[in-house]
Amino acid sequence: MSDFIDPLLRDLLAWIGPEGRSYADVMDAWRTSCPRLPIWEDANERGFVTRERIEGTSMVLVTRQGRSFLVQDQ
Repeated sequence: MSDFIDPLLRDLLAWIGPEGRSYADVMDAWRTSCPRLPIWEDANERGFVTRERIEGTSMVLVTRQGRSFLVQDQ
């Protein structure tokens, strides 16, 4: 399953980017009800993303572990 999930995790992390994205935008784009592709949940469980409140907005940021995973195998 990692063969399918890891590329999608990299897509998610790259899409969030170094500046982060609002939690609402991330949920609009990446939330899924498919139990086989829980990309958002996997990113959280692996510690690749974190949520922070910045200037009153809930933001999603890529963690150090997420950045390391993103550049792995490049």
